Amino acid sequence: MAQDVSELKLAVLIDADNTSPAIVEGLIAEIAKYGVATVKRIYGDWTNPHLKGWKEVLLSHAIQPIQQFGYTVGKNATDSAMIIDAMDLLYSRRLDGFCLVSSDSDFTRLASRLREEGNLVLGFGVKTTPKPFVGACDKFIFTEILRPNVADQAQKPAKSPKKPTVTQLKRDSRLVGWLRDAVEDSAEEDGWAYMGRVGRNIASRAPEFDPRNYGYARLGELLQAIGLFELTTRSQGNGEGRRYVRDKRKKG
Repeated sequence: MAQDVSELKLAVLIDADNTSPAIVEGLIAEIAKYGVATVKRIYGDWTNPHLKGWKEVLLSHAIQPIQQFGYTVGKNATDSAMIIDAMDLLYSRRLDGFCLVSSDSDFTRLASRLREEGNLVLGFGVKTTPKPFVGACDKFIFTEILRPNVADQAQKPAKSPKKPTVTQLKRDSRLVGWLRDAVEDSAEEDGWAYMGRVGRNIASRAPEFDPRNYGYARLGELLQAIGLFELTTRSQGNGEGRRYVRDKRKKG
């Protein structure tokens, strides 16, 4: 029997040098969708003044700081410490997955190695994170969507990010390709595809895909907005309904 996602035991490993404390509230909430964070560690040289903003965040979320001195200029000792800890945790066989929080491509091989052992690997980093690291994860979530919608330092109300227009969505050839390919690959003989299967298909081919990157909370909302697909709900006979989607080119 497949293990319930809510029962997955996850290790959260944060590279403090490449992560902002402003994302932590959203980060912890996002991780809770995938399992329980049984290990929460953050790595950095805590004698360095630029990490002082982390102190209150660590206390409120019970994240264990791991001290790693920068012994040599130009060498990232933090990365090495995080990789060593990850491998120790891997061989303990107590965990089901890892959350690697960094935008550093140095963790690409680590992500691949953890997946080779059958672990779920979730990556978290900024949109400029190198593609090899993004692709090495099962799912990669851009941290820009995890930041709180708060007032800035000038106390001006923060503006919500604008959703792309329908025209802009249709011109995004990569997005259109992901959606159409996933629907086609998941479709039944009548051309209709179960939404859950479509979502899994996209995730397997594009770990960085997330409808929130386009201003929509759910995949169905994005599919509806782009205007290239038909959506319907089919009754399952138990009072519940399943959402299905079909490429409009298949109509008729």
